[in-house]
Amino acid sequence: MKHYRNYVNGKWVESPRTFEDISPVDGSQVAIVHEASRELVDEAVKAGHQALAGEWGRTNASQRVAVLRRIADEMERRQDDFLAAEMADTGKPHAMASTIDVPRGIANFRMFADILATAPLDSHRLDLPDGAYALNYAARKPLGVVGVISPWNLPLLLMTWKVAPALACGNAVVVKPSEDTPGSATLLAEVMEAAGVPPGVFNLVHGFGPDSAGEFISRHPDISAITFTGESRTGTTIMRAAAEGVKPVSFELGGKNAAIIFADCDFKKMLDTMMRALFLNSGQVCLCSERVYVERPLYERFCEALVARIKAMKIDWPNDPATQMGPLISAKHRDKVLGYFELARHEGATFLAGGRVPYFGDVRDEGAWVEPTVITGLGDDARSVREEIFGPICHVSPFDTEQEVIARANDTRYGLAATIWTSNLGRAHRVSEAMRVGISWVNTWFLRDLRTPFGGAGLSGIGREGGLHSLNFYSELTNVCIRIDEEARDV
Repeated sequence: MKHYRNYVNGKWVESPRTFEDISPVDGSQVAIVHEASRELVDEAVKAGHQALAGEWGRTNASQRVAVLRRIADEMERRQDDFLAAEMADTGKPHAMASTIDVPRGIANFRMFADILATAPLDSHRLDLPDGAYALNYAARKPLGVVGVISPWNLPLLLMTWKVAPALACGNAVVVKPSEDTPGSATLLAEVMEAAGVPPGVFNLVHGFGPDSAGEFISRHPDISAITFTGESRTGTTIMRAAAEGVKPVSFELGGKNAAIIFADCDFKKMLDTMMRALFLNSGQVCLCSERVYVERPLYERFCEALVARIKAMKIDWPNDPATQMGPLISAKHRDKVLGYFELARHEGATFLAGGRVPYFGDVRDEGAWVEPTVITGLGDDARSVREEIFGPICHVSPFDTEQEVIARANDTRYGLAATIWTSNLGRAHRVSEAMRVGISWVNTWFLRDLRTPFGGAGLSGIGREGGLHSLNFYSELTNVCIRIDEEARDV
């Protein structure tokens, strides 16, 4: 049986308290995970500060660029190991993990290395009335020790999305992966060691949230900043803890994202993409569309075509290259999603597809599987339409006018993403800019330029990451102002 240990100050640390890492495919045990104590988290934070006071704190940008590239090279060398770990923990299909999760994890280090190597800083000259002038320039410095709390849905991708820029800016990190997905985080610690990252720069602690590693990081007085991706409710708890020390936070939280489909769209391209927007990673992507609004002339055709596509989906073993959808992350999360299926029935929804647990007749029946599900017939005030479910389910409803659908799509406490489908260029600009979200896609979905700002509004988060936006969050900027007097003249 594998053991996933903590990695603190360059050493692998076991714990007397352990928990099981369970496969969502068949309920079998993947590994034994060592839960970090409060004392071990404290040791990790101290190790980070020691690294900043030592060798790591003396590195310049060029040296850190080289470190990030070594990390990416070592990850690439071990990409098969990362692929196996991601699939074992999440049950996601090979087709997804091999083309999205692992490549993006590697790309995050290379991309932030490139951005750091070319990152500009402010420089201004201010002419003064007496003939002198002042030269102002910005100096980028690390925040200190950053707490990184990452989610289970895209474990490697979203963890490296935070770790890479934090290290690029010269910080040390204390990373807590989800208790459901400890595998790839442990592999990343091995990569850090192999790539020659100094002890204390990257620290990994396993555990849970309340009264465990997550809370110990959030409340630690010597953590300099916290970055978190996960549920909005958990983000609220972390924010309260961070407020005690007035620490900067960056949160990417939940979503109840809208897809707006106009009758003049490219129907085949839209349908192909919407299958991904609804069911990628079994709907467990914060950017997935749970609310689908279809212009009335296209509504019936869309529903029929969507149901036909769902019936043809291959829901099977993750290792099968043809598998299109795997299980949910855990039995606990499956029960939550099934609870929303029952709520939708109680609210009067019509189920066009799904709504049940599939039967396989083998060990997969011990896993966390549910069917891809489409519901209709609910009002915009129904809980199933307003609350994030985070599973393979969407509610489809018709609309008649542009103004109507903008108002309905924006009628939410969330504000993460939207996808708009139309061949009308003016409408595309109007509707996408009218969305109260962090990102609006037009005639596409999940297409990301990693240099652009990413984040949400409302319950979907605080702050923006990506490109220079990440560097600015993980840095303390100091303005240096120098007065330069006019040269003295001979009398």
